[in-house]
Amino acid sequence: MDIDLSPKLAKKVYGGDGGDYFAWCPDELPMLRQGNIGAAKLALQKNGFALPRYSDSAKVAYVLQGAGVGGVVLPEKEEKVVAIKKGDAIALPFGVVTWWYNKEDTELVVLFLGDTKTGHKAGSFTDFYLTGTNGIFTGFTTEFVSRAWNLDESVVKTLVGSQSAKGIVKLDPGHKMPEPKSEHRNGIALNCEEAPLDVDIKGGGKVVVLNTKNLPLVGEVGFGADLVRLNGHAMCSPGFSCDSALQVTYIVRGSGRVQIVGVDGKRVLETTVKAGNLFIVPRFFVVSKIADPDGMEWFSIVTTPDPIFTHLAGRTSTWKALSPEVLQASFNVSPDVEKKFREKRTAEEIFFPPN
Repeated sequence: MDIDLSPKLAKKVYGGDGGDYFAWCPDELPMLRQGNIGAAKLALQKNGFALPRYSDSAKVAYVLQGAGVGGVVLPEKEEKVVAIKKGDAIALPFGVVTWWYNKEDTELVVLFLGDTKTGHKAGSFTDFYLTGTNGIFTGFTTEFVSRAWNLDESVVKTLVGSQSAKGIVKLDPGHKMPEPKSEHRNGIALNCEEAPLDVDIKGGGKVVVLNTKNLPLVGEVGFGADLVRLNGHAMCSPGFSCDSALQVTYIVRGSGRVQIVGVDGKRVLETTVKAGNLFIVPRFFVVSKIADPDGMEWFSIVTTPDPIFTHLAGRTSTWKALSPEVLQASFNVSPDVEKKFREKRTAEEIFFPPN
């Protein structure tokens, strides 16, 4: 497999006073197109409002920074108005309409990762705006809009003519937006920083896995996700997805080293990643990470709703399952060497604290 796996930063697509929209380009990150994965980021300033839209792709949204309000309308359902904050993951199935609003001083930043196999362009999200200068009202003639919504043509001209921005606007500070309801979060959002831990290794790291059990809408989205926090100098053991899933990883905080090994034992990536980087691990390739002194945190999606991983180190690793005789023959080593290899890691760990 001869493809560039180097991590990349997002580039600005559009924006203004209310905020900016960024995306990763499949021309620069070819695995996006090959894996049918889209990745984008929304950054809203105070009073920034991301206009209502729907996408050609199912997504998971993850709040990287700040707090705000999100509107979610599932097909044939009523609007859900959800309070969102840093650490929230929101499942957005295919066909859902969303809007986002930031009323706080701190910038609200939301990451979007998703599957573009139903999309117009492999590796890129295509959003369809309900309003704005590129919204659906601007495409239809006055007659069609007037008849569809039973409006006078003068009102239609006002609706269309009043829209002066694309995608993101800045609202007047006095404009009242709907208040979020706590019950609207149920089944739609989960805070990964507050959720029960799936893995907690003292001195190593912590993991929260997003799946159909704790966020049922993940099943409709079609892929799972996780938030991993790795302590300083700790290592995430080599492992791979054994159910043919791709791993799409965004570095939320900190930095560290990453190695990926592919077909024929070839190391296809060896690099340092930092906050803001996105990279993709191909199917069945083995990946391992070591955090820098300040630690490293990442949010990943895996292209199956209930992913299964195989780790190659620790008590539950494949090596531990293989019989001593098989290992001796495979490595062509003595029983003493095989025993040292087998017993060196005895804990059920996927994270290894620094020695």
